[in-house]
Amino acid sequence: MSAPSPAPFIELRRGAAPLLVSIPHTGTEIPEALAGDFVSSWQALRDADWWIDRLYDFAPGLDATVIRTRISRSVIDVNRDPSGASLYPGQATTGLCPTTDFDGAPLYRDGREPDEAEIARRRQAYHDPYHDVIAGEIARLRALHGRVVLYDCHSIRSVIPRLFEGELPVCNIGTDRGRAADPRLAARIAGRCAEAGFSHVSNGRFVGGWITRHHGAPAEGVHAVQMELACRGYMEEPSAPSAANWPAPYDPARAATLRSVLEQILRDCVDFANSKE
Repeated sequence: MSAPSPAPFIELRRGAAPLLVSIPHTGTEIPEALAGDFVSSWQALRDADWWIDRLYDFAPGLDATVIRTRISRSVIDVNRDPSGASLYPGQATTGLCPTTDFDGAPLYRDGREPDEAEIARRRQAYHDPYHDVIAGEIARLRALHGRVVLYDCHSIRSVIPRLFEGELPVCNIGTDRGRAADPRLAARIAGRCAEAGFSHVSNGRFVGGWITRHHGAPAEGVHAVQMELACRGYMEEPSAPSAANWPAPYDPARAATLRSVLEQILRDCVDFANSKE
């Protein structure tokens, strides 16, 4: 069921199942006061997790709790460490308030990048409320269930040389190298990907962002998993994204098999949470 929005930019659907689905990167809203700071609106929205909310739109039917922010990750990335520390030291990545896109191109006009005071303002306005809602919903669900699963939904282009070599597997499962979730849950998810013939890896290039690392606490009954999907699993990716061809349209026919696997994965998450093992 829909719940009163804790903030105007956060969408929250409350469910009773022991499953919280987080969708942090599909937002395309940029506050009017900031819009002129970016090189272009297309550049600012280029790295959104396109169509992921549509890909997982079956989640309410499982009575999952679903949380989504409408704010663009280029304004502030709610899946980054709020201190500004890199989640992947020594590797290329983007920050809390990113100043470049995934390929290293600047997001802001010269001299318009956010300073420390502006970053702190955005953190208080957008990052903290998102995590407050996650924490509150985890507490609500933990009062109903012995354990819960936090499933964090993401996608990314299949080939981004600045971030990783070659072509990314379709399914990239992250549990902070086993610290954020029971290995049995991660193995069950990987098994579903293998059964369907999707290339996959656990704790490879992407081991989970701040959402997974901060909220996952298996000893306290909270198991957090990030699923980073290569976009080719549900859309026809162009070889060179441009304003003329990106984002590519959502492809229901291409997405059908992946959706089926993802629905079974979420059902597995619920079964795991309900299990007494």
